[in-house]
Amino acid sequence: MGGPVPRRRLAGARTGAFRGAVAARAERTATRTFFTRRADAWEERFAYQTPAYEAAVARMRLAPGRRAVDLGCGTGRAMPALRALVGPTGSVLGIDVTHAMLVAAARHGRTRHGGLLTADCTRLPLPTASVHGIFSAGLLDHLPAPRAALREWARVSATGGELLLFHPSGRAERAARHGLSPSPDDLLAEPNLRAALHCAGWRLTEYEDDRHSFIAHATLRSPRATR
Repeated sequence: MGGPVPRRRLAGARTGAFRGAVAARAERTATRTFFTRRADAWEERFAYQTPAYEAAVARMRLAPGRRAVDLGCGTGRAMPALRALVGPTGSVLGIDVTHAMLVAAARHGRTRHGGLLTADCTRLPLPTASVHGIFSAGLLDHLPAPRAALREWARVSATGGELLLFHPSGRAERAARHGLSPSPDDLLAEPNLRAALHCAGWRLTEYEDDRHSFIAHATLRSPRATR
């Protein structure tokens, strides 16, 4: 039988949680600052990647009438393709932490394809088990707590729901831009990602990492509420 938890240990846990919250807030602020400055030119700068986004979304098996979410949607380049999958009876929601990106998305007509919401992807204002498909491009490995994010994405997803992680270039190409080789400790390395997904309730079904794209496709085995 365990006795009471020492006050010192409780204080340490609270301090650690506070520091984590402060670090996460600082990360969100830095992210907003970075993307706010670039929002107006983002669509034009990366318009050439749109076909790759469309091809990635096409890997999802969303049926008409389902609910799809584009997490970290930026200017919403994936939203038209998601709308094509779920049809007029389905719903599409683009979520981003940077409001300026959503303003740009609306300017480029993305509201014709779905709604836009400013929110933190690690604390989604969505009901449990309400989403059938999540598309996320270039987001997971930039989050301060990616494993917690995977659990939150599992919380809002229905059993059997899909998660498609995408980047328009592979890990090796992105590392080479910085004069590096892909690290075995990288979250997106297949063994690491498979384990992280499994712990959050996801099952990795497809993994492709080549020069021109990165795709990891998973389905939800069982939702795991985080709050």
